[in-house]
Amino acid sequence: MAALSAVALLAGCGGGDAGTPAWHGGRIFLATGNTTGVYYQLGGGYADLISRHLPGYEARAEPTGASVENITRVAGGDMEIAFSLADTAADAVNGRGAFDKQPQPVRALARVYSNYTHVIVRADGKIRSFADLRGKRISTGSPRSGTDIIAGRLLTAGGINPDRDIRRVNLSLPETVKQMRANALDAMFFSGGLPTPGVKDLLSAAPGAFRLLPLTELIEPLGARYGSVYTTATLPKEVYGTPEPTPTITVANVILVAADMPDQLAYDLTRVLFTWQGELVRVHPEAANFTRSSAALTDPIPLHPGAARFYRDDG
Repeated sequence: MAALSAVALLAGCGGGDAGTPAWHGGRIFLATGNTTGVYYQLGGGYADLISRHLPGYEARAEPTGASVENITRVAGGDMEIAFSLADTAADAVNGRGAFDKQPQPVRALARVYSNYTHVIVRADGKIRSFADLRGKRISTGSPRSGTDIIAGRLLTAGGINPDRDIRRVNLSLPETVKQMRANALDAMFFSGGLPTPGVKDLLSAAPGAFRLLPLTELIEPLGARYGSVYTTATLPKEVYGTPEPTPTITVANVILVAADMPDQLAYDLTRVLFTWQGELVRVHPEAANFTRSSAALTDPIPLHPGAARFYRDDG
């Protein structure tokens, strides 16, 4: 009985307010992405920080199909925290795209690092430009993922119908890498932080067998349709040991929670993220690529009131 009482007391301390029951029984599940992607690595590190530094809560990162699935699961109460691309999250709160006429009740804790779009092709193929993707066998990422959405938008911006003009398959990053190695695919899309472990494995295991396509020619048609959510950046050659830097398209990532999450818990989750950010950097270097001032810039995705209070109090 004494042990049970101690457990109950611990659970009652979640979120830092004594006597307040822990939300969702003190269990926090983080919706991440493919197991060889940055979301999964950072999600595991963040879950560890929450479990160690937020009394009454135990967190665990779960592999998923990424952005669209993550948002759906958080909005439905199946998970508590989600990583998502900002363009997909903007669609979710506005009821567009994959969430047509169904706005999702999610809010942001933070805008974090940016994802780089990787379009990788076989070096021995005849793909010299983006237009050469027409008719090719291409993986556009896991179904209902942010990568799949970006891939479709990029192909359309390049004058290629993603459903008619290519042989499109939707595969996870590990399966995509496997099929690229087996010569079963001509090209692949993936949106991820630097370095993305699965991409690094593919390129480093067979130097010169694959190459990255430059994409900056697509930013003008993308911007005309979707606004400033997409930006350009150069993928440094040192990241994957490529012969030269690769100009590409980037989009920010956000950490999302349900709109009905208690304010104090959202505050504490944001506090944990920044108080122990240095530990997260040791999990993956992309954790160094955001600050308190940049993290609060989540528009058009509303900040959760608890997170907004953190930035006001500690910004």
